[in-house]
Amino acid sequence: MSDRYLEQRISIKFCVKLNKSASETHHLLKEAYGDEVMSRARVFDWHKRFKEGREDVRDDARSGRPVTHRTDDNIQKVKDLVCSNRQLTVRMMAEELNLDKETVRLILKENLNMRKISAKVISGVLKGLHGRCIFNEQ
Repeated sequence: MSDRYLEQRISIKFCVKLNKSASETHHLLKEAYGDEVMSRARVFDWHKRFKEGREDVRDDARSGRPVTHRTDDNIQKVKDLVCSNRQLTVRMMAEELNLDKETVRLILKENLNMRKISAKVISGVLKGLHGRCIFNEQ
């Protein structure tokens, strides 16, 4: 959550303590934050939560998978796998590393700057590499 919204939630909590209505609170936030104000629905939702006794201004913890598996360690593992065998498919790498196929695909595309190229087109280029593994690193 951005600091901007945290600050606005604190402001909503303050308005609740001053017995301001949700509409008054939203109006004051619009005045103070302009285009950066959270939506009317969010203001009303947080106003209700604080009115019902909520104290914490932070988001509730969510269950489920972590946000990402694209860690530096996993990026290095994918890079090492590609260097060891360029003929591996995304599915094969995902199974080998126990990662989701989409995670592996995103690592290849966004972190390692790789893309699919026809084997016919690239075969001549790869012959000149003599087994070296080269990436377009930024």
